[in-house]
Amino acid sequence: MQTTLEFDQVFSALADATRRDIVRRAMDAGEGVAELASHYPMSFAAVQKHVAILERAGLVTKRRIGRRKVVRTNMAGLLVARRLLDQYEELWRGRIDRMTELVTEPKESNP
Repeated sequence: MQTTLEFDQVFSALADATRRDIVRRAMDAGEGVAELASHYPMSFAAVQKHVAILERAGLVTKRRIGRRKVVRTNMAGLLVARRLLDQYEELWRGRIDRMTELVTEPKESNP
């Protein structure tokens, strides 16, 4: 079971567009930090910081292959976000179902 802190870390990390793009690119697990940095109008150090935030949140892993640190998306980390979103979806579907019931219930007439 995930804690609120874990959910907060994941969604905080995913709140940034650059980090979401890094997670997307890292699904192929072909690029190192240096290659990732070439896609963004920021310094290598800034991209490293984004990767570190994603790594702390459990959304990516880094693996040294020769001189490169290859970044790979951690699908288990993404499932943390998915589980919370699924819980919210279940909650809201239940509420929508209940609202539908209330709207379609016949009204009692007063004498």
